[in-house]
Amino acid sequence: MHILGATDFSTRSQRALRRAGLLARDSGAELTLVHVVDDDQPPELVALERREAERILGEQIGAMAELRGLRPHALVVEGDPFDGILRAAASTGADLIVMGAHRKQLLRDILIGTTIERVIRTGPSPVLMVNKEMDQPYRTALAAVHLSEPSVHAIQTAKALGLPGGARLALVHAFQPLAKGQMFYAGLSQDTIDGYVADERLRAAKELTEFLEANGIDDHGQALHIEEGAPFEVISKTVEQSKPGVLIMGTHGRTGIAKALLGSVTEEVLRSLDVDILAVPPLR
Repeated sequence: MHILGATDFSTRSQRALRRAGLLARDSGAELTLVHVVDDDQPPELVALERREAERILGEQIGAMAELRGLRPHALVVEGDPFDGILRAAASTGADLIVMGAHRKQLLRDILIGTTIERVIRTGPSPVLMVNKEMDQPYRTALAAVHLSEPSVHAIQTAKALGLPGGARLALVHAFQPLAKGQMFYAGLSQDTIDGYVADERLRAAKELTEFLEANGIDDHGQALHIEEGAPFEVISKTVEQSKPGVLIMGTHGRTGIAKALLGSVTEEVLRSLDVDILAVPPLR
């Protein structure tokens, strides 16, 4: 296995490099650290920044306890950050890209997306966004499950990468009782509405169990959180209550203007939740 840790030398990136080092140490994976130099500037400045980036990478490899003994490869590339990271991932055959959360720029994020979102949208590799300071391996993991192939692929990929590894894996699934609002406006009693919602919860639980069994990811020891509500609301609430070490999500890989304007549950989670997130793109 090969892990690519991307850094812009910020505090956020230092968290990501430490996590990448810990994952590489636990899994025996090869590790490459990459920094992208902006090439839209005079050549002499590009060359100066390359030399400085190589120096800083070398210093970080020697200074970070999580990197010592791993002999990671330091790589400096030129270009746009997201494109440079993707080229580095392709050249190293990375099975996982580890990145820190990026600064939020509201208008740019809405129209273009952050660097990490663009890497997830356009690249084939799973991306681990590191939000939290770390001092130990992940002990708990939460996977968001909807009844589709991307969810199955995300869980299988996470397990292949050693996430959650020895950590306890729980699953969260959102259901929405579609007739609840109509029943309320029709003046039906609260007991009747509650009974309908309870029946819908049982139906959702049955469908989820059958889906997990059919796809070979049923583990009778894992916790199932089946909650009423929109997916983001349910995921956010469950993360707040259970505080997992890492949240695992599959992406649908939508493209075009609809994706740019409407976003996705994964993008909303990436932008809003303060938890480490493994985003797994669909099979291409």
